[in-house]
Amino acid sequence: MNSLVAFLIAFAAILGGAAIGGFLRRTLPGHHLSDDTKDVMRLGSSLIGWMAALVLGLLIASANNTYEGESTQITRMTANIILLDQLLAAYGPETRETRQSMRSAIGPLADQIWREHASGTASQITFAQNPSGEAAFVKVQELQPQNDLQRALKTRAVQVTTEIAQSRFLLFEQAQGGIPRPFLAVLVLWLSIIFATYSLFSRPNPTLIAAVVVFAFSAASAIFLLVELSQPFTGLMQISSMSLRGALAPLGP
Repeated sequence: MNSLVAFLIAFAAILGGAAIGGFLRRTLPGHHLSDDTKDVMRLGSSLIGWMAALVLGLLIASANNTYEGESTQITRMTANIILLDQLLAAYGPETRETRQSMRSAIGPLADQIWREHASGTASQITFAQNPSGEAAFVKVQELQPQNDLQRALKTRAVQVTTEIAQSRFLLFEQAQGGIPRPFLAVLVLWLSIIFATYSLFSRPNPTLIAAVVVFAFSAASAIFLLVELSQPFTGLMQISSMSLRGALAPLGP
């Protein structure tokens, strides 16, 4: 779900709850708003408020962990690509074609990663191989070491290519995740109920209306932040692909 859409839906739903509360205040008979009713409603809204705060805090913590985890995967993949290039450079000039294949693979690799996470139907995406990346991996496997140093460098290069592949698979699997929509729907419902109780027992005036709008905006902003963090490769807070795309400088002549 787009974070801006989630914000607008939450903002409208919360203001709608406040409007319903104000409507009920005007239409219900006076005995329905007795002190006993107010006490029960306030206790109930406090309970819902605590539940909403707990769920929102847990969801934001989970989304933040997702964001940091995927950012770490991109950083690790970038570092491993640079390390692999350095290992191949140290191996000898015969790896030039392999290093060139790596440079050709980075752009399509970044496109695949960001496109998979940006899709609204991630569950229907199948894993796609990167031909240039596969060619580079095969060429590393086919290296024929001539001395102990080259054998050590090839062994380490194979390990690094395996780590890059593992990071790629993890990023693909994480693209299938995200915040479940039922969680967001229930959370917005709870917030709408809380704001309805605010309006139900308060006399409307310009200051109250302005305060309710500001509070609703703040609550909807928390939903916006939650959705943004749960989708690290899209939106305003997306992880930049520039570090991955610029990991390797072009080979000289």
